[in-house]
Formats: sequence, C-alpha cells, structure tokens
Amino acid sequence: MKGNGFDQLILFLQKLEKQAIDYSLAHQRDEAVMVIVAVPGERWEIEFLSDGSVEVEKFVSNGEMAGEEALNELFDRYSEQEETNGDLTQKIELTNARK
Repeated sequence: MKGNGFDQLILFLQKLEKQAIDYSLAHQRDEAVMVIVAVPGERWEIEFLSDGSVEVEKFVSNGEMAGEEALNELFDRYSEQEETNGDLTQKIELTNARK
C-alpha cells in the first residue's frame, strides 16, 4: 500500500467511517500517524508512515476474562522502581500532614 501517505490515511479513515468502525488516532513516532481500531476481541494498530508505507500490528484476545485481581499484575509488571513508589508515599504523607 505504497503511495502518498496522507492520501492513504484519509482514504482508510473514510472507509472505516463508511463501515461504521470506530477508531482513534495517536502519534507515537515522529514519522507516523497511528490509527487504533478496537473490534470485539481484537485491537489493531495501523501506522501510516511518512515514506508511504503502512505497518499493522494486531492484538487478538484468547477469550478468557480475568477478575479484578488481575489489575495487580498491571502494576507489578509496569510500575516504576520501588524507590519511586516510596517517594510518592512520602509526598502524600507530607501533604496530609500540612492539612
């Protein structure tokens, strides 16, 4: 799907709208605009690059649902180092002490 990247992007967005497929736009890399499409059980990240190329990454659900306890995994895996969390706790305690 080479060609004028901007024209490709506009045509793609028009096709999504015609098909009533919801999307959002993001800008993660200097040379690209990302279209994020969420459909049942899948999320697609489609990047239109300034050189006219298109990159597609698909995330497909396995259909399993997790409970609220799974939220801990999010913070365990992606939180900053323990020292940062300690600093935040100290700032909260200092703020509360001033009241």
